[in-house]
Amino acid sequence: MASLKRLILILLWVAPQAVASQSLAFRENEAIGSEHYMRNYFGQVFGVNPDSIREPALFAFMEPWLGTPYKYAGNSKKGIDCSGFANQVYSSIYCTPIAGGCEHIFKRISLIDKNDLIEGDLVFFRINPKYTVSHVGVYIGEGKFVHASVKNGVIVSRLDEPYYSKYYKSGGRIPVAYP
Repeated sequence: MASLKRLILILLWVAPQAVASQSLAFRENEAIGSEHYMRNYFGQVFGVNPDSIREPALFAFMEPWLGTPYKYAGNSKKGIDCSGFANQVYSSIYCTPIAGGCEHIFKRISLIDKNDLIEGDLVFFRINPKYTVSHVGVYIGEGKFVHASVKNGVIVSRLDEPYYSKYYKSGGRIPVAYP
C-alpha cells in the first residue's frame, strides 16, 4: 500500500511535465496542484507545516526509509545506522556522498547555530562521551529531524525532546554538489 502511495505521488509530481501537448498555463496549474498535494502529504507524514516544506524531494526520499530497522554499519533498507542514513540522503538528494561515521562527517561541516538550521542540515549529538559526536540526523524544520535510532530505526524526533536536548552538540552544513 505504501508503495502504491509513493507511485501515485511520483506520478502526480512528474505527470504535468510529461504531457507536452497541454498548454503551458494548464501544465503550470497542474504542477502547482501536485506540489501542493505532495507538501500536504509530507506535512502529515513528518508532522510539519506543509507550507514550511522547501524541498519536497528531500521528504520524498526520506519517507520510504521511515521504519527501516537500525543496524550498526548498515546502509540499506534492511538495516541502517545514523551516519549511513545521512549518507544515503546526501548522496541521493544533494549528489554529495558523506561516507564515514559521525565524527568523520562532523569534521566536514560548517557549524550552524540551532536557530539557523534549514531543511537538509545535519544535527549532531554527543551521546557517547568517548567521542566528539556519536549520532547524526537530518534536520527537516520546525525543530524536527529524521535519524536512525537504535531502538526504533528511522524515525522523526524533536530537538527539544529531553533526551536529544541533553545530548545536542551542534548543527552543521556541508557544501553540496546540488543545492
